[in-house]
Amino acid sequence: MYRPPHFKEDRLPVLHQAMMAIGLANVVTVGTDGAPHASPLPLLLQADEGPYGTLYGHFAKANPQWRDTPAGSPALAIFMGPDAYITPSWYATKAETEKVVPTWNYATIHARGPITFFQDADALLDLVTHLTRGHEDGRAAPWAVDDAPADFIQAQLRGIVGFRLALTSLEGKWKMSQNRPVADRDGVVKGLGQDGATDVAALVRSGGAEG
Repeated sequence: MYRPPHFKEDRLPVLHQAMMAIGLANVVTVGTDGAPHASPLPLLLQADEGPYGTLYGHFAKANPQWRDTPAGSPALAIFMGPDAYITPSWYATKAETEKVVPTWNYATIHARGPITFFQDADALLDLVTHLTRGHEDGRAAPWAVDDAPADFIQAQLRGIVGFRLALTSLEGKWKMSQNRPVADRDGVVKGLGQDGATDVAALVRSGGAEG
């Protein structure tokens, strides 16, 4: 990923926190025919498993991506955080020089590593249980996997294939107007707030990733 120095984010706790908050990533692999494949999938991060953490998820068994991907081959999980269009009309520089153009602010993380697959029923049950807890905990009436009949869950597990992505690198990029003058950034924060993009405004205000 192209990462000018202004926009680099390499702090592991910040990247892990963002990955868990985002939850969904596009998992990209290359098939035996050399063609790329991608699927948007919810992922579980085990932060303390390996130097960069390990991601777990599952494909629908009917999804040809896992069948076309050799076990152990490189994979890429792309997490996309908050993003917003930035109009140059928000910049103080526009009134001063007119030498401004539009851009897009965004946060993204690229997580890479070899991908392996598993179909063991107990391992799949553990995976979906942890994934579900991560999104249900804190709800007024949280749903749990064992709320459903056991035979129904076992039938559902037969329809998925789990995967493990042992991370060998993590690259974060928070492009949040860090390369603009302070007056321009103030204008971006105000404009984003008026547009309702308060999540991006907060990141611009903080100078990038929070953490």
